[in-house]
Amino acid sequence: MKLANLLTFAFLFMTSLGFAQNIENVDFVSPMHENMIAIKKGNQWAFIDSEGRIIINYRTDLVASNTENGNYPLFKSGRCLITKKKNDISYFGYVDINGNTVIEPQFLNATNFQHDLAIVLLLKRTEISDNIALKKPVATYDYFPIVIDLSGKTVTYLVMEPTHVTLSSDYLRKPPSLDIKFISKTLVAVMNSQKKWSVIKVN
Repeated sequence: MKLANLLTFAFLFMTSLGFAQNIENVDFVSPMHENMIAIKKGNQWAFIDSEGRIIINYRTDLVASNTENGNYPLFKSGRCLITKKKNDISYFGYVDINGNTVIEPQFLNATNFQHDLAIVLLLKRTEISDNIALKKPVATYDYFPIVIDLSGKTVTYLVMEPTHVTLSSDYLRKPPSLDIKFISKTLVAVMNSQKKWSVIKVN
């Protein structure tokens, strides 16, 4: 039996004994991360603490991460990924353990925090001219992979050359790939277009 299934059984057994508030008919119960447990009902996720108290109520914007125990939202460094759609394009941000948005959804892709840092795709807008007929500026968009801290402040750019993107749901049907990963507290591995890796030190 998989660990996630064992944890689900154990959790439901504990609630039936009255050691936590009754939480019934959930579809998934995750392992604990930073004293928080994700539970799923339908297409919504919530978080409970180690006593079974609901800390973050059911909502649809929590982002599930792929783990060895299944796909579910989780907290790392006190932050959990959220997503919000604007003009049918997904943007990513973070909430704290109370469910409050601490970094607004603004990135085209993002990782969970690790060592109090996260890797995100920062979108940059550049105005190039004015459309006289439509009475609005014409702009181009690029993104850069960067490292941010817990407040969302930029720590470092991982690639200085921008990647152009057409900001339309016809082209951005899913988030751009993020072929970047932490390999230590201070090192990040970045894959280039030739599928070669570079190792970058994060100050």
